[in-house]
Amino acid sequence: MKFRYLRIIIFFFGLVNYGQQNTMWKGYFSYNEIVDVVDGENTIYAATEVGIFYKNLTLGDINQINSITDFKPEEITCIHHSKQFNKTLAGNSNGLLLIANEDGSITTKVDIIEEVPVPQNKKQINHLYEYNEKIYIATDYGISVFDLNTLEFVVTYFIGPAGQEITVLQTTVFNDEIYAVTQYNGIRKGDLNNPFLYDFSQWETFDSGYWTGIATFNNELVAQNSNNRTYRHNGSAFVEVLNTIQASVKFKVVDDNLIITTPNHVYVLDESYNQVAHVTNIPDYDVTFSAATVVNNQLFIGTEKNGLFSTNVTNPILFEDMTPNGPLQNYIFRVKQAPNKLWTVYGDYSQQYNPYPLDELGISYYTTNLGWETFPYSDLLTANSISDIAYNPSNTNQVYFSSFFSGLLKLEGEDFTLYDYTNTGPNGLESLVLPGNPSYKDVRINTPRFDREGNLWVTNSWVEKSLKVLRASGQWQSYDFSPYITSGNYRFGDLEIDRNNTKWVTSSHDGLIAFNETLGNKFIKISLNEGLPSVDVRSLAIDNNNQLWIGTFAGLRILSSVNRFVQENELTVTNIVIQEGDLAQELFYEQPIQDIEVDGANRKWISIIDGGVFLVSPNGQQTIYRFDKSNSPLPSNNVLDIEINGTTGEVFFATDKGMVSFLGVSTKPSDDLANVFVYPNPVRPNYTGTIKISGLMDDCNVKITDIEGNLVHETTSSGGTIEWDGTAFGSHKVASGVYMVFVASKDGIETIVKKIMIVR
Repeated sequence: MKFRYLRIIIFFFGLVNYGQQNTMWKGYFSYNEIVDVVDGENTIYAATEVGIFYKNLTLGDINQINSITDFKPEEITCIHHSKQFNKTLAGNSNGLLLIANEDGSITTKVDIIEEVPVPQNKKQINHLYEYNEKIYIATDYGISVFDLNTLEFVVTYFIGPAGQEITVLQTTVFNDEIYAVTQYNGIRKGDLNNPFLYDFSQWETFDSGYWTGIATFNNELVAQNSNNRTYRHNGSAFVEVLNTIQASVKFKVVDDNLIITTPNHVYVLDESYNQVAHVTNIPDYDVTFSAATVVNNQLFIGTEKNGLFSTNVTNPILFEDMTPNGPLQNYIFRVKQAPNKLWTVYGDYSQQYNPYPLDELGISYYTTNLGWETFPYSDLLTANSISDIAYNPSNTNQVYFSSFFSGLLKLEGEDFTLYDYTNTGPNGLESLVLPGNPSYKDVRINTPRFDREGNLWVTNSWVEKSLKVLRASGQWQSYDFSPYITSGNYRFGDLEIDRNNTKWVTSSHDGLIAFNETLGNKFIKISLNEGLPSVDVRSLAIDNNNQLWIGTFAGLRILSSVNRFVQENELTVTNIVIQEGDLAQELFYEQPIQDIEVDGANRKWISIIDGGVFLVSPNGQQTIYRFDKSNSPLPSNNVLDIEINGTTGEVFFATDKGMVSFLGVSTKPSDDLANVFVYPNPVRPNYTGTIKISGLMDDCNVKITDIEGNLVHETTSSGGTIEWDGTAFGSHKVASGVYMVFVASKDGIETIVKKIMIVR
């Protein structure tokens, strides 16, 4: 995973945690990367690292458990479903235990994280085993016992030969004795009837070999050895029953079946150890298996990247893809809203703009009618590490994707074209040249952006002619940045183009560079002497007042107007000072800014690396929202990209653990009042959200009255949408009835009247 940064503590002002109703949020999660699959009562459960989905095999409905439902894992490593208690438990890499209850509520248990006295990197949960209403939790330090009746931890066993913590991979119970497969200390066992089992000396070594899994099957122990063989214990010795060829990744017993999953094999054995199923592939998919289980004579197989499949145990030939529709994966690096599609890409680079290891991943897009669809990597002409997106405003059928290794990829209709140093001419794209290795080719293209004339601009890292343009005429042109990259580090991030056609380019070591070819190839460089707090500039946004918001690795700066570039030869930037009590504070002081986006009301959405997302007022003086994992459905505090649907106001947050959206109200203002729309309408008794009036011009006067003409609400629009909480000037909810909405443009020339029906 790229963009691994130190966690930042926000300390510069106090913030109220806004408990947002989840009706204001939507999830766009992927369920392709399965880590575990378990059976329930006529139900199949499958987990990714960030969520769970389950399907009732009788009703056929699929349900999802994720951050939208307040299920917020760190990184799921295993799951278990208790049929007796109808609870689904998820163990995590950091020791977190999450429990999805029958009523839909989520119980979060942090006891292992906060109370077990071992290093934090030794708290991973490896396996969950249920016996006599308790869950035996195998971890990297030993075994913890959890009571399903009280939902409390009972005891922790440190079972190393000298009482030390040791990694336990899996447990089982046989004849009231608990057996634990450990990583380096063989199989340890203890008597559950022994009241002193918490004493490590009460444990003994059952077998000193190297084992990876253990279970109770057909009234005897079965175990998987590190030699890739499965054994049964006949009471005196282990007897081989199967050579699995590969090391197992999951070893489990379900009813009358022993199921062994390896990366390329799934075996199902009956009680006589006869092989009733052996799956080695899924037609039309290049899969790696991660887990499997059996429910109602159906075999369910989870894969590392292709989701969940089902087939008949006795005749595993036809496979059904059971994976919920979603993007390719949850780690989304960039997202772009086009008029007809929402695009996502997954290739990335580190803070130092290093794309290695190279990503060989497809491109996904979402449409309202069809949901998610993906162009597989095999369609992308071997373009690796796709890092950004731009669509042609004059032809939305034409979309460009920058590859931070392979060049520029164009999609037109269903056809891809790859531009690199071989087909763009002497003034086109260039490859990084490594001394002593002239055959090495690496074309690092980033941030494609269209100007108002239909020209496509990109940055080309690690070459002197760093700024490239594909003219609307089809010709390429290059511009030399070498006089301004004094550090020698030709690494570039964001690029924005203003109304004057000035290009603003961020760099990793040389601050911000502005360029305009229509003004005689004019350059201006903004660095530390001009007010930047860091030469590492990460993000840019030009707001509705032509101010340039600049996000650096050490804080935020503002250029008062991008128009200054035209008249001036030197530009300075300033910070934003806010008042917090009696103290004046710099907004986002020394915080690493990851992204900035401007909504229809000129407010700014700003993501801090590992610090969540802020929404600030147009001038930055007020913080409207602060969203993070603790107070919102964000699945991670590391928001890599923000994108806004200007028509609907929906704000998308792409994180390293999935994408969610906030259904905001700040849309772009309309040119007239022809499309004013009120929703929901009617407002029904169980509705708890706000009423939106969209399609407005900027600075419209909006008055809402009851049917008798009594005024209950009045406001002025900022952007294209306003919301009303359904109260009479905030004092009490209005009664059932018809309400009139009177809208007038700022100059009073355009007016329109709408009606709202409210039912209490």
